[in-house]
Amino acid sequence: MSSFLSLSVILSTLLGLVHVYILVLEMFLWTTPRGRRAFKLSADFAEKSKPLAANMGLYNGFLAAGLFWGVAHPDTDVGAQIRVFFLACIIVAGLFGAATSSKRILYVQAVPGIITLAATLFQI
Repeated sequence: MSSFLSLSVILSTLLGLVHVYILVLEMFLWTTPRGRRAFKLSADFAEKSKPLAANMGLYNGFLAAGLFWGVAHPDTDVGAQIRVFFLACIIVAGLFGAATSSKRILYVQAVPGIITLAATLFQI
């Protein structure tokens, strides 16, 4: 099967886009009604934590960039290896976030990461 059409590449791209969306929420929309609603924040807390949120958003951008790099890599085997690394990072971050912050992170980040990792490891 062509790597371009593989389930792994499609899921990696979609998960990368999710992380770009999280970047936008955390870096640019954190204090807006949309950002506060997404993370269930009071206006006061959102304002006080804005620099921290921007830092978290930047890390989500790195995760997205890694997935996109793996998808775009001309050597499909190397691209899959790159995706495995970044998917493992996403899964660990999602599990840690679910344990320490919000159970919702498990379903938004860790579970999609696990599914995408499985598709990548089994090359489907």
